[in-house]
Amino acid sequence: MHISLVIVHYNSDSETRACLKSLSKVKAVGFDFSVIVVDNGSSTAFQYNPRGLDITTLRSESNLGFTGGNNLGIQYGIEKYNSDYILLLNNDTVVDPNFLKILWKRAESDSEIGFVSPKIYFAPGHEYHLQSYTKEQQGKVVWYAGGGIDWQNLTGFHHGVDEVDYGQFEDQVKSQFATGCCVLIKREVLEKVGVFDERFFLYFEDVDLSVRAFEAGYVIAFEPKAVIWHINAGSSGGSGSPLQQYYQTRNRLLFTAIHGKKRRWLTLLRLISQLVLNGQLAERLAVWHFFLQRFGKQPVFEIIGSRSSS
Repeated sequence: MHISLVIVHYNSDSETRACLKSLSKVKAVGFDFSVIVVDNGSSTAFQYNPRGLDITTLRSESNLGFTGGNNLGIQYGIEKYNSDYILLLNNDTVVDPNFLKILWKRAESDSEIGFVSPKIYFAPGHEYHLQSYTKEQQGKVVWYAGGGIDWQNLTGFHHGVDEVDYGQFEDQVKSQFATGCCVLIKREVLEKVGVFDERFFLYFEDVDLSVRAFEAGYVIAFEPKAVIWHINAGSSGGSGSPLQQYYQTRNRLLFTAIHGKKRRWLTLLRLISQLVLNGQLAERLAVWHFFLQRFGKQPVFEIIGSRSSS
């Protein structure tokens, strides 16, 4: 039994090093695992190998995005190690030593489970509303306790976000989507429904893949006993940045165009109108690119920068 852990790295050495250091303490019982770091066109080639980890670093000379970078790692893991599972993990996370063992046991417990994600906390000091929490509460504030899809408003959301964890999510076992921040995926699912759609590049790709897996008959599981910590949007300029606004908006529209039923098109048109009239520059640009079908990676900063200075 083998698990390939795929981590996409892009110009964030300190975060990736901290992630790998935490992985060096992971306990594997009943399986072996290897770590694949995809250096996604960083300005300086990434090199770091803490003791006790089997690490391969794949270098891409261009930024393939979250989708393309993970797809590269997935392909390598299956071809190199013949892996039974793929674990996708954000580079701006640190993990509990038992998280992988718990996720694996949960996945093995039910043949219908295709994806399983852990409970994810904000890294201490990186909570959205830091001033609202005591020192003791930091590191116990939920970032993800399962995901839901709000079809009425055409968006995905995390259960429990910003809540201090007092055990209220221990009975939650299923989710509508697994977060790409950390998800253990059975290889058979990827062989059946495919990998990430690279049109998304960044954001909403995990919701799209989850919906495809669900429609193929697989269960999307949430495992509250497995725990990691996340620095939110650590590699995309931070929460609310123009980069995040652009890709979340464009991909929200793309996701709805792919999976939304006809009755949701009126809601989609209403959303587009609101974004055009009241949205930020990055959001309006995202709508324009959606209609032009300019998907994948786009020169967001260059376009926004030139328009802002004119």
